[in-house]
Amino acid sequence: MKLPYKGSKLGLIASSAEDRFFQFFLCCFATFASVVFSFLTPQIVRFTIDSIIGREPLDTFAFLESIINWVGIEVFRTYIWLCGLLVLLASFFSGIFNVIRRYTSIELGETIAWRVRNTAYGHIQKLPFDWHVGCQTGDIIQRCTTDVDTIRNFIHNHLSELMRTICVLILALVMMFSMDVFMSFVSLSLIPVIIIFSIVYFKKVSVEFARADAAEGVMQAASQENYTGVRVVRAFGREKYEMDKFAEKSNAFMEIWVHIGKMLGFFWGAGDLFTGLQLAVIVGAGVLRSVQGNLTPGTFLAFYAYCNMMIWPIRQLGRILSELSRALVASGRVMDILSVQHEIDTPDALKPDIKGEIVFENVTFKYGNEAVLRDVSFKIKPGESLAILGATGSGKSTLVNLISRLYDLEESSPSIESSPSAESGPSQKGVIFIDGIDIRRISRSHLRRHIGLCLQEPFLFSKTIRENISLARPDMELSEVQEAAATAMVDETIEGFAQGYDTLIGERGVTVSGGQKQRLAIARMLAGKPPVMIFDDSLSAVDTDTDAKIRAALRCRTAEAAVIIISHRISSLMQADKILVLKDGTVEDIGSHEELLERGGSYSRIFELQRGLAEEG
Repeated sequence: MKLPYKGSKLGLIASSAEDRFFQFFLCCFATFASVVFSFLTPQIVRFTIDSIIGREPLDTFAFLESIINWVGIEVFRTYIWLCGLLVLLASFFSGIFNVIRRYTSIELGETIAWRVRNTAYGHIQKLPFDWHVGCQTGDIIQRCTTDVDTIRNFIHNHLSELMRTICVLILALVMMFSMDVFMSFVSLSLIPVIIIFSIVYFKKVSVEFARADAAEGVMQAASQENYTGVRVVRAFGREKYEMDKFAEKSNAFMEIWVHIGKMLGFFWGAGDLFTGLQLAVIVGAGVLRSVQGNLTPGTFLAFYAYCNMMIWPIRQLGRILSELSRALVASGRVMDILSVQHEIDTPDALKPDIKGEIVFENVTFKYGNEAVLRDVSFKIKPGESLAILGATGSGKSTLVNLISRLYDLEESSPSIESSPSAESGPSQKGVIFIDGIDIRRISRSHLRRHIGLCLQEPFLFSKTIRENISLARPDMELSEVQEAAATAMVDETIEGFAQGYDTLIGERGVTVSGGQKQRLAIARMLAGKPPVMIFDDSLSAVDTDTDAKIRAALRCRTAEAAVIIISHRISSLMQADKILVLKDGTVEDIGSHEELLERGGSYSRIFELQRGLAEEG
């Protein structure tokens, strides 16, 4: 399936079964064949009553009539058990084709669900970072699991039933009108009412199913947020608040399904009423015409049997349509994800050997209409370190997100043919270069593999410590893992665990402390040996003494890398080659620790304040 997907809802399902058309046609053929053989039984009963027991002329459809004539009608009158054998054979073949129908529909449903699920999951991996920021995790999970299961359930259990219903209606009409036109119109008198009622019900219940799916997504998002934030919930005693919040979402979900249940009850109750009326009309009219001699007993029984066979699928039509509506709603929700444009590199995207020279030239970046960075310019070479200091909301994290292209500069930014050595001018405003190449010309995946990013709140996977540290290079030796852990000052802690580096970390790293989590994240980044290393306040949870030891060890390991350090502690920044002070998204000052102190300004005031607090402590 090509991404992003922009087709119809049914097109999503069809495109996921593009190489399963043989199974689909086999399912259609088996459905039709099973209906044909099931319709033989009333004709055999009609023939037996009217032409074997009675003496009416043979009057049935060509296939059955040819068999009877080939065997000889007198043979059937002599060996009446042959009629029973024909009924058994018809039932046997109908059952065989029903089995084939079930098998093929199951295989088709599982294949489509597997492909839709994998396609949606794979597409999500490529969606822009700002899309993830704006979505609730629980809702995304629900679209990739529950909604896909809804599609699978419809194909498993209802798609072949829908085809069977269509076949039953067509064959029943053909059979009935070939036997008696008047009785056919009588038998079909209430069918339009049932169909119209089913269509109206379908439209109304579709809206409710859409509401139910949305409410389930909200409920799952609330529970997922609570599970992942269990530490905060416990720390602030928010258990009751979280329980009340979840109960509110759960009650809303329950009320929608109670309403749907009432609609279903009304539909099935009304269906029973229509069914009873239909059969009563058929019996009354059939008995009257039989008494008048216009209808043979066998034909009357065949009519009654065909009506019975037709009424249940018609009653099921409402249920099938409701399940179809659920499947369409579910496919629409999945399609909402697939229709989002994922990150696409240009056809001529480069994969250069990245050394780590980073140049910002007059970079301005906005979230919507709000400018977060304004005319930011600086340069850092491989082997140099740049520290960034700024208040919350000054644009520090946005700056590093631009380097790894989690956010991209607008297309209206300057020509990608510019170079960092060219004179500054309006046409060059807003460019980020790595090794002299505009980052928009570099493949995103290639760029990100060469940039190590360690966040203040790092994410650890539910794997062993060794697997987490070696994430960038799964084939690395244990000695390399230990070396990276030693640099991050976490090796002694790991060795203290019962299983050492094979210790399993709990989901999202809940089994380790905040400081241990940050040091493991640093070890993970160092193990990848990227030429650009970014520490986004990644030592905020460790004490000052450990902070100093880690920074000293890092200077040896990062001698050839371009290092960017973001921190609120000046003690963590003062040894950097350059210190960039951000204020309200603009560069207030840039220089070494000594130069900034000499010039005064925000940096000098913060340094004096932090030094005074340290002396008081």
